[in-house]
Amino acid sequence: MLTFENWTETAPEFENDDKTVEALNVLKWAYSHYQDDLVYACSFGIEGIVLIELISKIKKDARIVFLDTELHFKETYDLIDRVKARYPDLNILLKKPPLTVAEQAAKHGDELWKRDPNECCRIRKVLPLREVMSSEKAWISGLRREQSPSRKNTQFLNRDDKFENVKICPLIHWTWKDVWRYAHKNDLDYNVLHDQGYPSIGCKPCTQPAIDVNDARSGRWNGSQKTECGLHG
Repeated sequence: MLTFENWTETAPEFENDDKTVEALNVLKWAYSHYQDDLVYACSFGIEGIVLIELISKIKKDARIVFLDTELHFKETYDLIDRVKARYPDLNILLKKPPLTVAEQAAKHGDELWKRDPNECCRIRKVLPLREVMSSEKAWISGLRREQSPSRKNTQFLNRDDKFENVKICPLIHWTWKDVWRYAHKNDLDYNVLHDQGYPSIGCKPCTQPAIDVNDARSGRWNGSQKTECGLHG
C-alpha cells in the first residue's frame, strides 16, 4: 500500500521544466491513490482558479469545499457562481461555520476579528474545515513556496498534523507570474479584486490591498502580527 513514508520512492518523475505537467502528475497520482477520499479546499483566489481548471482535467466531478465564513467579499461569491456555471459537474460545497456572524457576536462580542482574529479564524475557518476533514484521508491546497517564508518548505505531499491526514500541494514550484500566465492563456474567470491591488483575498474585514509589492499577503490582517488563518500551521 502506498503511504506517506514511501511516497518519495514511488512518486512519478516530475518534469520540473514544465510546471503544468508537474502539477497534473501530482493530481493524477493523488486522485488515483485517494480516489473519493480526497477533497480540494479552495479559497477561490487565482491559485484556486488555476487548480480548479487542472483538477477538472483529471476528475470532472471532483469535490471542492469553500469555507464560507459569511464575511467574504461580494466579488468572491460572484466568482463562485461563475465557476459553478463553467464547471457544472464539479461538486462545490460552501461550508459554513458552527455560528452565524450574529451568533458569534452574541457569544463573543461584535467584530471579534478586530479583538481576537485568531479566535475568529478558528471559529469560522478551522472548525468547519476540521469537520470536513474528519472523514477525508487527504486534501488539496494551492500553497506555493513563493507566497511567504512560512510556506517555503512546503512539499508536494505533507503530513498534516492539524487535520490528521495528508495535504497535497501541486503548485509549490509555481511563481505568481506562472499562475497568471496560465490563467490568461486559458481565459479563466478570476476575482476582479485581483485587478484592484488584492493579490491575496480573504474575509472582507481582514483583507486590504497589499501594502508591500514584494509580499502578496501584506494586505491580510494588516496592523497585526497575524500572517496565517490557522489552516496551514
